[in-house]
Amino acid sequence: MISLESQELIRLTEISKNTRKLILETVTEAGSGHPGGSLSAVEILVTLYFYKMKHDPKNPSWKDRDRFILSKGHASPLMFSILAQTGYFPIEELKTYRKINSRLQGHSDYRTPGVEYSGGSLGVGLSIAVGMALAAKLDNKSYRMYALLGDGELQEGQVWEAALTAAKYKLDNLTAIIDRNGIQQDGLTEQVMPLEPLAAKWKAFNWNVLQIDGYNFEQIINSLENAENTINRPTVIIAHTTKGKGVSFMEWSPEWHGKAPKKESLEKIIKEELGL
Repeated sequence: MISLESQELIRLTEISKNTRKLILETVTEAGSGHPGGSLSAVEILVTLYFYKMKHDPKNPSWKDRDRFILSKGHASPLMFSILAQTGYFPIEELKTYRKINSRLQGHSDYRTPGVEYSGGSLGVGLSIAVGMALAAKLDNKSYRMYALLGDGELQEGQVWEAALTAAKYKLDNLTAIIDRNGIQQDGLTEQVMPLEPLAAKWKAFNWNVLQIDGYNFEQIINSLENAENTINRPTVIIAHTTKGKGVSFMEWSPEWHGKAPKKESLEKIIKEELGL
């Protein structure tokens, strides 16, 4: 079990807080976007990009890089805020989000430096990750595949076809992470189309199944370590999260799935909710 030193915990916490600030600034400047599901998964991506994954912003196409697939592509404000902070493009470019001719569109786009997959239609990302993980096996490459899925998109049948395929080919280089915030565009997942018992479903598909607090860095890191040490089975991490995490009036609210704050309220939100 990995136990983080206080300095490292402070570093990851500060990056997460700044990421939330950038997400809010990005969607507010654009006047549109998806803050709720972006805010819910911040600590997961911060851990991947600032602690776990092998990647090089100066060489985005490095052949031995670990790959990340944002299956819930509407959480692009999160993805872009992370990529900007790690140096794939200037932070100032976030102001161009969703504008004509910008590299930063409403869903993740592979033309953006650091993005592996163009998101949009939900339920597709895990299939892409499975294919890339299988390619790594066939090419005797050691890089790992990570995919972040929204819980609402687990209602898509293609996700479960991909899950079957990953188990068949024993893709132990693949880790799927579920942002289990319980809310999708039309309401609560358990009202729209119940997912529970979710862990049992993945176990039945012969995956290594872990459940964690999606905001506890040590739990996130140790689950990723567990996945890396698991042989002959893919791993799914069910990360229990909160929609709109960090902004009190956005938390647990379907309203903020795809709604941007007003510009005149942004400074107050950042100061009062994030303490920045």
